[in-house]
Amino acid sequence: MDFAFTSEQRMFAEQVLRFAKNEIVPRCAEHDLNSRFDREAFNRLGRFGLLGLHFPEELGGSGADVVTSTLAGYALGLAGVDGGLTLSYGAHTYLCADTIFAHGTDEQRRKYVPRLAAGEWVGCMGLTEPGAGSDVAGLSTRAVQQGDSWVLNGAKMFITNGPVADVALVYAKTDPQARHAGISAFIVEKGTPGFSAGQPLKKMGVRASPTSELFFEDCRIPLDNLVGGEGQGFNMAMRTVEWDRSTLLAPMVGSMEYVLGKCAAYAKQRSQFGRPIAQFQAIKHKLAEMKIFVEAAKNLVFRIAWCKDQGRPLNHLEAAVAKLFVGDWSLGPSNEALLLHGGYGYCHEYEVERAFRDCRLAPIGGGTSEIQKMIISRLL
Repeated sequence: MDFAFTSEQRMFAEQVLRFAKNEIVPRCAEHDLNSRFDREAFNRLGRFGLLGLHFPEELGGSGADVVTSTLAGYALGLAGVDGGLTLSYGAHTYLCADTIFAHGTDEQRRKYVPRLAAGEWVGCMGLTEPGAGSDVAGLSTRAVQQGDSWVLNGAKMFITNGPVADVALVYAKTDPQARHAGISAFIVEKGTPGFSAGQPLKKMGVRASPTSELFFEDCRIPLDNLVGGEGQGFNMAMRTVEWDRSTLLAPMVGSMEYVLGKCAAYAKQRSQFGRPIAQFQAIKHKLAEMKIFVEAAKNLVFRIAWCKDQGRPLNHLEAAVAKLFVGDWSLGPSNEALLLHGGYGYCHEYEVERAFRDCRLAPIGGGTSEIQKMIISRLL
């Protein structure tokens, strides 16, 4: 296995890094503190080509491989882009747009993927429900065929981009008795009668990423809005959450390396007892442990991307390991980064405070740490 990046990939990562530092990062703090989605920054991601990077050119993308796409997300985090915007970017690109690209009809691809890749439309995925999170087979949203339409009834919960989405990829039961095999996926557009989003939830972290409930009350959509065939929804969702448990982690890993750089610089600048705190063994150990986490996390995430580029269609074990490691083990380094900054680390002006809040989502979203352990042990 060769994990070395090509010269083109390294050059592209540098371009993403410069773009993000100049055009995105200066906007982050304000939108995070005000819990406001930065649509202009999102549009800039689209204009730069990041929202559809791995889609073919004829659908508005660049035809990039998975490693390059993962590297782009990592570079956003390394530049200091907040976890809210990168979460919205990931949910839009991989959970919504990629599912339509991978499983949709040619007509669905032509209609939705170019607009999503350009950032003209914002996408979301509606899977989690108030009573069905880890237990996907327990979802209760129903889709019933009536004449030339599907009629949806139910509710979704904790939907990233829910309040601002123009396109929702919604999972519903078409055969309630079949459990996993009775789940299907549908495209629902904003403005469809019977479809609405709740008010944005007030969250601890990733606050620039809007999250809400979705409601379906006799929501009637065309038969052609079924994606991938009736009963195929669970398999599609599992392919999708593999992205969630791997490539979507890349911005967070990049962010932790960004935080490590901030900590190292602060430790050299901050003096106590007549010398920089970087000279104290306790601080040196904190920095060393953060570096170990970053390097291990990078290898786990990019290994999955490499495997996907080699044509391995399913990497559930590796994805679960990466998700669990990054989700659980990032809590320690983020906490140490805050403590290293002392009282300043508790203030909004220092990015380590935001990173501390943002990483708390990692053991929960995209499958809890307990679920990852169950997947890992079962596959072993």
